[in-house]
Amino acid sequence: MPQSRPAVGRRVAALLVSAFTVGCGRADAARFADEFDGPAIDRARWLVYTGRVYNDELQRYVDDTLALRIVRGAEAEGADGGALLIHARRAPGPRPDSGTAEFASGRLHGRATFQYGTVAARMKLPAGAGIWPAFWLLGEDAWPDHGEIDVMENVGDPRWVSAALHGPGYSGDTPLVRRDTFPAGDDATRWHVYAVTWAPDSIVFRVDGRAIYRVTRADVARHGPPAALDSAKYVVLNLAIGGGYPAAVNGVRAPRLGLPDSSARAVADGRARVLVDWVRWTR
Repeated sequence: MPQSRPAVGRRVAALLVSAFTVGCGRADAARFADEFDGPAIDRARWLVYTGRVYNDELQRYVDDTLALRIVRGAEAEGADGGALLIHARRAPGPRPDSGTAEFASGRLHGRATFQYGTVAARMKLPAGAGIWPAFWLLGEDAWPDHGEIDVMENVGDPRWVSAALHGPGYSGDTPLVRRDTFPAGDDATRWHVYAVTWAPDSIVFRVDGRAIYRVTRADVARHGPPAALDSAKYVVLNLAIGGGYPAAVNGVRAPRLGLPDSSARAVADGRARVLVDWVRWTR
């Protein structure tokens, strides 16, 4: 997610190996993975973030089962077994930093940090200008010194998703960004697999196995130090509402930054829902 990110401290570096097949590979290829098939969010794998909100976003992050829970059956909307639901809603309340927020939503941080490999998630996104789901990798400690890899972002236009890198000299409104448009008849409200393959010399972003953007070490070096390539990172899944990046795309400045009234109604009506079938970080 572009613009300022928090310093969130150290993460557990232990491997979390799951006993299932990852993609087409072996089960022992899994470094960090969750099928979201348990009775509740696995707190050994995930930290529920409830800290400061950045980017002039309009929500606060909360730790409750209205914002974050495992769903099954019809509510999982075609997931293979269970799914993680991240649900934003209209729920005015105090922020942890200052002031109040009109909306409440959820954000998860993986408790394990890794460097290199392929990270993928199968996700189904909502539509609505200014509704901002993201799947990304965040470096430890101060941002942007340790880099950020945005595997998938969407700000409510279901026709496209974006991928980006952030680091010192290329953070916020980064030049290392690419928008990918879905083929005719398809969009982000359907199930898709978003992935990145991260190596010492390059990062390749994919949608449903199709490469959409490749960034090399030389590309990064033109803008600043290669922190996006070289620092260990952990997985983040979240759903933001409004803020600076959506406003830059949709042009809405009032009465809510980056969020038109139609999307505010969608959130109030319960339609701002992200589903995650699984997350897998493989070697």
